[in-house]
Amino acid sequence: MNRRDFLYMAGMNTAALSAWMAASEEIIAQQINSRARQQSAKPRSSAVEAKRAATKKALMKVGTQHGSSDEILGLLAAFGVNNICSSLPSPRLDEHWSVEGLLRLRERVESFGLKLDMVPLPLSSHYITRAENPNIMLGKSPERDREIDDICQMIRNAARAGIPALKYNMSILGVVRTEPTKGRGGALYSTFVYDKARQEPPLTEAGPVSADQYWERITYFLKRVIPVAEEYKVKMACHPHDPGMPPDKGYRGVHTVLGSVEGLKRFIDIVPGKYHGLNFCQGTVSEMLKEPGKEIFDVIRYFGNRGKIFNVHFRNIRGGFLNFQETFIDDGDVDMLQAMRVYKEVGYDGMMMPDHVPSIPGDARRFQAFAFTFGYIKALIAAVAAQS
Repeated sequence: MNRRDFLYMAGMNTAALSAWMAASEEIIAQQINSRARQQSAKPRSSAVEAKRAATKKALMKVGTQHGSSDEILGLLAAFGVNNICSSLPSPRLDEHWSVEGLLRLRERVESFGLKLDMVPLPLSSHYITRAENPNIMLGKSPERDREIDDICQMIRNAARAGIPALKYNMSILGVVRTEPTKGRGGALYSTFVYDKARQEPPLTEAGPVSADQYWERITYFLKRVIPVAEEYKVKMACHPHDPGMPPDKGYRGVHTVLGSVEGLKRFIDIVPGKYHGLNFCQGTVSEMLKEPGKEIFDVIRYFGNRGKIFNVHFRNIRGGFLNFQETFIDDGDVDMLQAMRVYKEVGYDGMMMPDHVPSIPGDARRFQAFAFTFGYIKALIAAVAAQS
């Protein structure tokens, strides 16, 4: 959902939308609690793990990255979505990225009773020709050095403005998808099938990029940037490559390296530090797995127990590596209640945000789909909190 979509929402009756969401949340909570009672009757695979999870508090909160206009902030406050990531202040280091500009942004968010938990850097998930700072991922010096210097100053200014975290991407391909497919109730599900993806032209404007070249560019960036983040105590949350591509084939000449669990493990080890971690997109990570319904929980534990999950895109899928659909939160292969339990188990205390939702017939601006998802996430958090 973009700014225009939310502005459309702002013209509607906010009280009616809030009531609709509250009713949805109550129904969802009943469904979730029913499932929780059914699962609690089953023998647990690990008594120690269950005991550890039960003794912890649920610290997660529903969040979003929809934007930071006054209209959007008012709607989020009505929905009870009290923690947000703002929209991009500016694609360049200008007055919007100054300490004063960021302070104004934070204070405006807080005036609605919300908390600004995160701000995006101008390193978006765009295709390389649309990237705000393309030379970082093109590996082109000295241009990339100037772009990295600007990123470092943005980190310093964010810290001085009291902003605790920044999110970013290390993308060349952007988000690759094939034709959408029909899902529940005729909704359209964003879909990727590698064998159907048109690789034309055969190379991107970045030319051939080997895995080694990609790692060099990522490493060059991290070794310059993460020490600044550590000094100023700003969490840097990197999004995985979406979707993962075959390591032997790549896609249009690009061999992505943050599209596998092993790649993400290597990524967090490049520069040690507590402020270097992930914008953990559960949907994207599930897309890397052959059986996400079985495998995703241990992946959450791996990064969560190491304190490397700084934000969560809480999204479900059906399918797996190289062939998947992005479904409604309750219509995929992953048990999202169990996933929420695992976030609680590892002590994750950040935002759980929807990043993508299906397109529902008659809901061209997707506000109903997002409201449903906000309510579902709030109900999941309440369910795992009650299980304490």
